Amino acid sequence: MARGVESVRRTALGVFGALVLMVGVALLVLPGPGLLLVLAGMVLLARAVPALDRFVAPVRVRAMRAAEESVSSGWRIAGSVLVGVFLVAAGVVWGLVPGLPYSGWATGASLIVSGLVLFTLLVWSRRRVQAARGDESDAAD
Repeated sequence: MARGVESVRRTALGVFGALVLMVGVALLVLPGPGLLLVLAGMVLLARAVPALDRFVAPVRVRAMRAAEESVSSGWRIAGSVLVGVFLVAAGVVWGLVPGLPYSGWATGASLIVSGLVLFTLLVWSRRRVQAARGDESDAAD
């Protein structure tokens, strides 16, 4: 019985990991946190298929570098906040204005969620960079 549960768990992790990975790959060319989602998908897939674990470390390095670069200057942070505000506002407009293509709250909610995810990842990246800088300054003292 335990073996069946483990098989179902691994299958679910594999399917969910593959979906997250595909969304991450799409977001590499679309606006969004593509590398972080690719990393999340790879981690989930590696839990389902241990042979894939060797691919996680290189993706983690690139994703963390991209996260750090996204908050490396005030201009980048301001641009990201502006994009997030635009996504949330566009989501509200798409939800309220019936004449727009694909109008409705399904499209509007997806835009709003995208903006909120952007804000969340921006805050997470900023805190991560600040914590790393704090650790570096503590080591220098």
